[in-house]
Order: sequence, then structure tokens, then C-alpha cells
Amino acid sequence: FAFILAVRAGVNFWVAMFVVAPLCVAIIGVIIERLIIRHLYGRIVETILATWGLSLLLIGLASAVFGYYQMGVRPPFGVVHIGAYQTGVYTFFVIGVAVVLGLGLYFLLRHTPFGLIARGTMQSAPMAAALGVNVKHVYSITFGIGAAVSGLAGAVFAPLTGVLPISGLTYIAKAFITVILGGALPLTGAALSSALLGTVSQITTF
Repeated sequence: FAFILAVRAGVNFWVAMFVVAPLCVAIIGVIIERLIIRHLYGRIVETILATWGLSLLLIGLASAVFGYYQMGVRPPFGVVHIGAYQTGVYTFFVIGVAVVLGLGLYFLLRHTPFGLIARGTMQSAPMAAALGVNVKHVYSITFGIGAAVSGLAGAVFAPLTGVLPISGLTYIAKAFITVILGGALPLTGAALSSALLGTVSQITTF
């Protein structure tokens, strides 16, 4: 909704997509982490219940504020012909954004001091705290980055799918299965499992 409303308010399409939407969702994510999630780390069932209930609350608020109808903008770039078929060029843009974003996150986690601290905190928060790391601060930053990525994903998909208050429900099951299949490797595992599941989905759909 942040992306759609920003575009309709006259903000540049790309600024709304790459700045406004991720920033708005990141701010909301940090607030949620501090008020709710922070008290539930290590309690999987309670976290699932709390976030599910929160999603229902946000859906209700979005429906009340924005209305229960689809909002969208036209995707740019036009179409490209591949043999007897045609598809939107924007689809390839989405793939490119996913690849660049994945590589960027990989570089952040594997080749920066913050990435080292974040991975160490994930593996053993007590040990990281003993070494002087502010664990709560790391949790807030990583949660905010995750929220920003989800905001960017929503903005990138908005021209293709439109936006409804329940748009996120379409992807919850797929995201959950992708993460579970990815296993213990949070980034490379998720990337490989999403590539596998996406390929299978496209082949069977075709």
C-alpha cells in the first residue's frame, strides 16, 4: 500500500518502489520487533500465534483504512515476444531484482563485520553478549532489514498482482514451505529451495 499510495501521490515510480515501501515497512517491522517479537525469541509456538494474530489485525486495519478492493499500477517496459509466446519485460526485471537482492544479502552476511556479528548472534546469543555485542540491537536491525526486504518484495510484485489487504496470505504457505525446505542455511538454503519450488511450479503450471 505504501508503494501504491506514494505513486498515486506523485512520487517517482522507482523512488516509491526502492525507497518509500522498504523504509515504511522497515519502520513498522522495528516497532513490532520491539513491542512484541522481542519478548518471544526462543518460543516458536507463541511467536507463530502472535504474528498470525498480528497479521489478522493489520489486515483488518488495512481494510478499514484503504477499503477492501484491489489497488495497482501499470507495470512498465511493455512486452517481449519469445517464439509463439509473449510475456512482460517487467517479469524479467522481477527476476533481476531477486538475484541482485539475494547476492546483496549474501555479501552483507558473509563479508561485512555486521554480517559476522549477526551470524554469531544467531548461532549463540549468550556467547555474542559475553563478547560485548548488544544482542537486542542486532535483533532489531536484522528484523528491520527483513521487514525492508518484504516491503521491497511487495512493491516489486504490486504492478503484477495488484494489492489487497489479504495479498500477503497468498504467499504465506509458499514462504513457509520454502524456509522449511531450505533447512539450517537461512540464505543459501532458502535461495536453493525457492529456485527448486519455483521451477517445479512453473513446469507443472505449463
